[in-house]
Amino acid sequence: MTLGKFILGIIIAAVGFLVTWKSEWLLNNFGRISFAEKHLHGEGGSRLMYKLIGILVIIIGLLYATDLTDNLIAIVVNTVFNTQIKVE
Repeated sequence: MTLGKFILGIIIAAVGFLVTWKSEWLLNNFGRISFAEKHLHGEGGSRLMYKLIGILVIIIGLLYATDLTDNLIAIVVNTVFNTQIKVE
């Protein structure tokens, strides 16, 4: 893990936080997401989708900052394709 990778991961997580926090602003400026309105209609639709996207970006940023992305990819590939990739 390098300092640059850590800082970039924290910046990515901060962007995800902003997406989650300002979901109403995103909705007003970029509009509704038709998929979310159709499938998440019970709890706010597009607002919920923007928040879910933000949370996903936060998780990816923190995984990148702590250098755990390779392990996560290996676990997913092992599970989906039944391979024997070593996880450190």
